[in-house]
Amino acid sequence: MKILLLGSGGYRPNDRRHTACVMLPEVGLVLDAGSAFYRVSDHVHSNELHVLLSHAHLDHVMGLTYLFDLMARHPGLTVYVHGEPDKLATVERHLWHPGLFPVRPPCVLVPFSDPSLTQLPGEPRVFPLRHLGGSVGFRFQFPAGSFAYVTDTMAETDASYVEQIRGVDLLIHECYFRDDQSSLARLTGHSCASSVAAVAREAQVGRLVLVHFNPLETDDDPVGLAEMRRIFPATIVGADLMSLEL
Repeated sequence: MKILLLGSGGYRPNDRRHTACVMLPEVGLVLDAGSAFYRVSDHVHSNELHVLLSHAHLDHVMGLTYLFDLMARHPGLTVYVHGEPDKLATVERHLWHPGLFPVRPPCVLVPFSDPSLTQLPGEPRVFPLRHLGGSVGFRFQFPAGSFAYVTDTMAETDASYVEQIRGVDLLIHECYFRDDQSSLARLTGHSCASSVAAVAREAQVGRLVLVHFNPLETDDDPVGLAEMRRIFPATIVGADLMSLEL
């Protein structure tokens, strides 16, 4: 099972990272629709695409305005956008407001409460995260293994989501701030490096892949990887277009 990190940055794009978008091409799943969503069209292999939104902040939904390009390259494709009802309403009313985007993109909005969610590949499990305005994470179980996607939250070993990700083979987790920026992390509802590593260790995951970095950090090591590996050795820095095997 291939997992593509189409966008590994947070808040805004920079010259090396677009914002949040993870794709499982073999099963037609996309997690979040940030600025990297334009890359999805290169990896479509079916007549249906299911986009699961963690929340509705712009760096996670702006790519939904790129759907016309996707449809132009893949005529007949049906896109379903899944999310919490209030987040879907935010997208409908604000992102697609005629004053901002004059023509509504062609897709179907589906709340997480719809029974069809459990019928999607990997039988996604949705769990709440602590973040300003609210966010959710996802856990999937495939024959090849399990993985979880956690973005836009404050990593803490006693957070309720730790039990939701326990024992997954692969954890993709946000890591916006370095350890010396903990006050900013609390202010904005994001995670510091060592706390993310501690969560991975506490949850006994197999591998940890870091995403959603501060766009002001533009080098190969945006968070202090050596220190994180002292806490959880099986940690790597995610990058745009990185391919992971589950």
